[in-house]
Amino acid sequence: MTTGTLSGKGAAPAAPRTRGSSPARPLQVLIGAVGMVVTAWLVCNAFLACAYYPQWFLGSGILIGILGLVVGIGGSIVFFTFVNLCIEGFPARLSEGLIPYAFLLPGFSLIGIFLLYPTVQTVVYSFANDDSTDWVGLDNYAAIFSSSAFWSAMLNNLLWILVVPVVTVSFGLAVAVLADKLSAGGERAAKSMIFLPMAISFVGAATIWGLVYAYDSPGDPQTGLLNAVVTTLGMDPQPWYQISTGRLNSLLLMVILIWLQTGFAMVLLSSAIKAVPEDTVEAGRMDGASEVRIFWQIVFPQVRTTLVAVLITVLILVLKVFDVIYVTTNGLYDTDVIANLFFRKLFTDQQAGQASAVVVVLLLLVLPVLVYQVKSFRNQEAGR
Repeated sequence: MTTGTLSGKGAAPAAPRTRGSSPARPLQVLIGAVGMVVTAWLVCNAFLACAYYPQWFLGSGILIGILGLVVGIGGSIVFFTFVNLCIEGFPARLSEGLIPYAFLLPGFSLIGIFLLYPTVQTVVYSFANDDSTDWVGLDNYAAIFSSSAFWSAMLNNLLWILVVPVVTVSFGLAVAVLADKLSAGGERAAKSMIFLPMAISFVGAATIWGLVYAYDSPGDPQTGLLNAVVTTLGMDPQPWYQISTGRLNSLLLMVILIWLQTGFAMVLLSSAIKAVPEDTVEAGRMDGASEVRIFWQIVFPQVRTTLVAVLITVLILVLKVFDVIYVTTNGLYDTDVIANLFFRKLFTDQQAGQASAVVVVLLLLVLPVLVYQVKSFRNQEAGR
């Protein structure tokens, strides 16, 4: 019996090369790295050209917008193609370990540049003077904490926190529950009408409601809807934005945000209600429970997690509310809030140090809510 040679028919097959043993390809790594740098440079310069040289595009916002989409989306595709090319040029074991970080790194870099770095810089500037050229220690914090305007804004923010999230979620939940009882067509129509304000910007909503609260001199025809109703009832028209008694003007401004966000709460809560197993509801009905009892004892406990998430989301929005106040009263008549106070300190009073201190206070107010939201989300995911 003869044995096969290496070149013969009976040669033993060569052992397959494992992925971890593939060699590095330096040229591929170099091409990928150069491609990433060139692509990033071209994309950045294209956006800078759109910002600083609009005349190159005939001043057309449409052309600039189209270019931004093409450059942004196309540039991202090309950039990540070169990232993948570069990483695959390393040995396989190293490549498999680097791939996730390589694709996450650009996103984390943008977060660091546009979010984390400004946050740290703001904290640093809160200990500097008005033009950020010298250190003043805690003087900025002493100035804002001794200011009646700051504490008035804090009180208004507290009122917004206590009223807006609760009322918004309550209205959203009520609409979600009631709309669920309608026919399919009626439910779509009702939800569309409630959700419609979400398509309006905060500035647009404040302008619309400015027509509702508009005040004209006594004796003149009232163009504001609310004053037209008041005069029809035989009462005198009121300058609603100026009535600070009982913080009435602040409450009227809260109506704008509630009107805007009720649709958001309704959509999420409606989805949660529809996800409640029908078996549990039918079991309650078979036991003779009323619809009200079924809602509070069967449906509500199963949508409570979603309700808390919506409440926290609206709460964070309320802590940062700015547009509505700026467009309507600009903080006059005791309607100021923290975000608007910061804007005025920075751009009107030119006090960058105190403005930064105000923002740091706002950040400290938001952080506990964010931490609670993250923990709730993790607990929810762990319970699945």
